[in-house]
Amino acid sequence: MQTKGCESVAKIKQDLNFNENLLGEDLKFKTTWGLFSPRAIDEGTQLMLSHIDKSCNIGDSETILDIGCGYGPLGLALGKRAFNGRVHLVDRDYIAVEYAQRNAEINSLNNCRAYLSNGLSEVPKDIMFDTVVSNIPAKVGREMLTILLCDTYAQLKPGGQMVVVTINGLRDFIKNNFKHVFGNYKKLKQGKSYTVARAIKE
Repeated sequence: MQTKGCESVAKIKQDLNFNENLLGEDLKFKTTWGLFSPRAIDEGTQLMLSHIDKSCNIGDSETILDIGCGYGPLGLALGKRAFNGRVHLVDRDYIAVEYAQRNAEINSLNNCRAYLSNGLSEVPKDIMFDTVVSNIPAKVGREMLTILLCDTYAQLKPGGQMVVVTINGLRDFIKNNFKHVFGNYKKLKQGKSYTVARAIKE
């Protein structure tokens, strides 16, 4: 016998679907409850994409890494831009990876691949990136952030860039650690809740 209040659970379990224009390209997304911001592209990702487009000169043949990709909006939008390049989308959540890969296929982005990785732990060490991006979770932890920055630095090409969006509460931590690891820091945009920042491997 079905418990009262659970009659509609089958409908809730169905995939969510929406379309979004990112970096001037129309993309289709399939998501599910339990993933971050499943009904629409979150504010941090929107802010980052608007300023990546203005400030970061993503080329069409770049090798790109999206750390903590979720269901893929950031990495897939960049995959449209770097149509002759390769985009690696990684997340430690297997549901996120499943949906990111599914969304790559829905959008015919054969240059994008999603796979499980805790930070860069499973990213092949012989791959060097032009651009690494991350919408860093608010509760990622300072130790993990330090690991991410150092591992990213090791796998960036000379002149490569790391671009992150964080809650404003992590702004000073990112600034100090970008300067410590990369030797430089640039704030691209500070919004009401989020900050977009970049460091370059010199």
